[in-house]
Amino acid sequence: MSTLEKPILTQDLTSDIRNYLGSEFEHVAVHSIEIADCAAALVERFGGDREAAKQAGLLHDISVVVPNEEKILLAQQLGIDICEEERQVPMLSHQKLSRYMAKELFRIEDSSVLSAIECHTTLKRNPSKMDQLVFLADKIKWDQGGEPPYLAKLESALNHSLEEASLVYIDYLLSNDILVIHPWLAQARTALIQQRRS
Repeated sequence: MSTLEKPILTQDLTSDIRNYLGSEFEHVAVHSIEIADCAAALVERFGGDREAAKQAGLLHDISVVVPNEEKILLAQQLGIDICEEERQVPMLSHQKLSRYMAKELFRIEDSSVLSAIECHTTLKRNPSKMDQLVFLADKIKWDQGGEPPYLAKLESALNHSLEEASLVYIDYLLSNDILVIHPWLAQARTALIQQRRS
């Protein structure tokens, strides 16, 4: 079972993330910095707390240090609520574990940062602006290599709203071979559609 090693914290979160992830997960550190920068750029466009967006971006995937096969058991030991879909696809639990690690290991107290980390993969019911900023940054700067197939449509939707852009990605995901539909994803889609109609 993985033990969560406590990081040595400085005043520079970017350096702390790089040091914590080490050479084994350097690619995750690079990805996380890209997400932080993208989220900050979205804040410039849509408003919000730039520093909070950067913190959420930097820490969103910090639980990569926990192997997928150990994620569910660790989450249970930490008292994190796990749904059936996360048991089926343990990687989906990484957003909840990253929230825990951001709070307990990296001493993040801002609830908007913790919320955005916790739902950066799936969104959730009634997502906040910060939730959507980090969610979309993670989709714009995805870690699969090359350009995301939905990117042009997502960026076009950003000319209308964060909600429209979020729906573009969710609908893309649901129209492809998704392993499971996380309940938070379904709840987010319903809420975003309702917002569009109101």
